[in-house]
Order: sequence, then C-alpha cells, then structure tokens
Amino acid sequence: MEKAKNSLKIMAILSAIFLLFSCNPLENETESESLLVVQNITGVDIDGNTVNYLQSDVQKIDSQTGQPYIIADAAKATLKVSLLDPTPGVQSSQYNSITINRYVVSYSRSDGHNTPGVDIPYSFEGSLSNLIDVGSTATIAFIIVREVAKLEPPLINLVEGGEEGVLQVTAKVDFYGQDMANNKVKATGYLNIFFANYTEN
Repeated sequence: MEKAKNSLKIMAILSAIFLLFSCNPLENETESESLLVVQNITGVDIDGNTVNYLQSDVQKIDSQTGQPYIIADAAKATLKVSLLDPTPGVQSSQYNSITINRYVVSYSRSDGHNTPGVDIPYSFEGSLSNLIDVGSTATIAFIIVREVAKLEPPLINLVEGGEEGVLQVTAKVDFYGQDMANNKVKATGYLNIFFANYTEN
C-alpha cells in the first residue's frame, strides 16, 4: 500500500515537471518554445513628451475655431521574443518567430470602483500584424483609449463637471499572437492613465 502511494507521488511529480518544461506558462499550456515579453509601455504627457504614463485630455479645443473635439490616445509597447528554454549551441529557427495579431485593453481603479461605463471605460480589442524574430525587439504603436470612450461615462463627466478633476486608472494590455508553428503566446503590460479636461496651452 505504501509502495503504491509512493509510486503515485513520483508519477505526480514527474507529470508536473513535464508540464513545467513543455508548456509556455504565459498562454494556457501552449507548447510554444518562444517567449513573448512586454519590456515597457509608454504614453505621452500633456506636452507631448514620451513618459511611462499617459495624460489623456478628454476634450480638446481647436485653436482656430474654438470648437471642442476629441481624439483617441495612442501608446507604444516594446516587445521582445526569446526562447523559453534556450539550449547552448542550438540556434532558433523561423518557427520560433512570433506574429502579434491582436490586443485587449481593460481598465481598473485602485479604489475598487470598477464598473465599466460607470467608473471606468469599457474594455476593447484591437488588431495588430507584427512579426518579431527570436532575439529581436519591436516597438508597436496602438490605440489605448478610443474616441468613443470620451463620449461615455465616466470620461464625459470630467468635461461636464460631474466628477473629480482627474481620474486615474491602470490600463492592462494583453498582447496575443502565435509562433510560426501555430502555438499561441500571450504577454501582458500595464500603463497608468490620468484622464482630465486639461487646460489648453
């Protein structure tokens, strides 16, 4: 009986080790040998400088006409591809390259008020088409705040004066792709966003 128990324990440990080394933990047990990493995500401040956050103006004013308008906010992500378990002396192949094909943005607040369309903007998905080889990095520009979000609560409330002057949220960005052997991969990055109806310079 004791022998059988020990055998079961050994089998369980071996199974766990096999899964650990055969699956990329970043994307639901994918068997990809490539690892996708988000090195950083950057936005811009209100003056247009590149920073590690985003100041999002929910409504701009045209300097010529004085009329209000809105624009989407973009961010940039630097992504890197490497081998999950590199073997010395063994070169990567074209099958280890990764194509990034989509991303999902979702928002959260640190105070726990996280109802979409009330406390935070709705999450959304966008398409991408970027190929990254093993050992290489790529900087990808993408929309992180849509125009429509600025026409809905809670962002429109910042223009109408219905809420606090600055709304801080954290944007979670999930990047999805696949290697050339069609194994799925995923990587996640974050960016702090400060929404406000900033004064025009």
